[in-house]
Amino acid sequence: MKITVVGTGYVGLVSGACLAEMGNDVLCLDLDPEKIRILKEGGIPIHEPGLDQVVARNVAAGRLHFTTDVQEAVQFGTIQFIAVGTPPDEDGSADLQYVLSAAKAIGRHMTDYKVIVDKSTVPVGTADKVKAAVRAELDARGENIPYSVVSNPEFLKEGAAVDDFMRPDRIVVGAEDDQAIFLMKALYAPFQRNHEKLLIMDLRSAELTKYAANAMLATRISFMNELALLAETLGADIELVRHGIGSDPRIGYHFLYAGCGYGGSCFPKDVKALIKTGADSGHNLRVLNAVEDANDAQKLVLVDKVVERFGEDLSGKHFAVWGLAFKPNTDDMREAPSRVIIAELFRRGATVTAYDPVAMPEARRVFGEDARLVYAERPMQALDDADALLIVTEWKEFRSPDFDVIKAKLKSGIIFDGRNIFDPALPKKAGLTYLSIGRP
Repeated sequence: MKITVVGTGYVGLVSGACLAEMGNDVLCLDLDPEKIRILKEGGIPIHEPGLDQVVARNVAAGRLHFTTDVQEAVQFGTIQFIAVGTPPDEDGSADLQYVLSAAKAIGRHMTDYKVIVDKSTVPVGTADKVKAAVRAELDARGENIPYSVVSNPEFLKEGAAVDDFMRPDRIVVGAEDDQAIFLMKALYAPFQRNHEKLLIMDLRSAELTKYAANAMLATRISFMNELALLAETLGADIELVRHGIGSDPRIGYHFLYAGCGYGGSCFPKDVKALIKTGADSGHNLRVLNAVEDANDAQKLVLVDKVVERFGEDLSGKHFAVWGLAFKPNTDDMREAPSRVIIAELFRRGATVTAYDPVAMPEARRVFGEDARLVYAERPMQALDDADALLIVTEWKEFRSPDFDVIKAKLKSGIIFDGRNIFDPALPKKAGLTYLSIGRP
């Protein structure tokens, strides 16, 4: 198949590369010439494990191409994936300007039948707006070219996106006509040879499915974080509670880890957008409002623990921070707890040395040139002259440190673990004070 992917961000580039991996001829469009230059020169503008190899392999095979030419991109593929950003607007709703701009461009340049696929995360009713945008452009041209609009939301985890695309749990397709369904089934057939994973439904149900999935996962995280705070007060251990409830097959273990809050490009944005969708429809989504409030509060829990030990005024105090990305295996710092934590430490007069395996270039962009924040080349180097260590992201390389070295380096001998990555007995044996989330 000949496929066009509009947008070479996280979703677009992963989708385009993986579709090319299955033998399709894929053209990726982006209006940012710098991104296209990087891709054409063999670079990758995002950090995603394994993606660079998939892109390089398919570029070399002549199946994956990149362009800034809108007309070329529209005329290239029978299937046109829209995979552009939908950032939150000021009122929390998803900003559809890039999606609708892509739809208008397709209507402006198409000369034959197209299947226009909404891959971006979009509110319920967006497919109708895309249809109308394409129709308006065709009417302006005096053309009556047939087309279909499909909702095909992505379910990719940052850090495991290539594997998620190549081995999907489910493939959701919202469509209204047999031709579009036939083409989408053919497109995804190579990804489900073991058993049928395609779920065909109406457009609005497909759009809502994406938001509902992310909202449910965010709810599980906030629920466990609320229980963790209660566990601390009661003298219980949230890790033992997690095992106790996770062993119930109706609940399961996934997304039951207590921590210092969720972040990233999906959960915060999608929860806000679903709350706004509910409000616009006359429904107050009370559970999701609580999920959002709990998460905002959870990002301050580590700072609260620091203040409890060192006082409100942290002037003259210096802290080491391990982890800046919102989760491991990505450099994404959107809505990351580290941003809130470091800003709060600054506000109270502290300084910080931070280390992250991949996110430090992004941190420099986020925080700018700030004398209060320096970066270490290695985790242990970040501990030099630090009063205490804060663990914010659960990177694997943090899991088995030399606790005796940590004890020797930290002035106070205190670790604030926002991800519960250690058995408390290990730092305790080294003489460290170990303060985690929801554990005695």
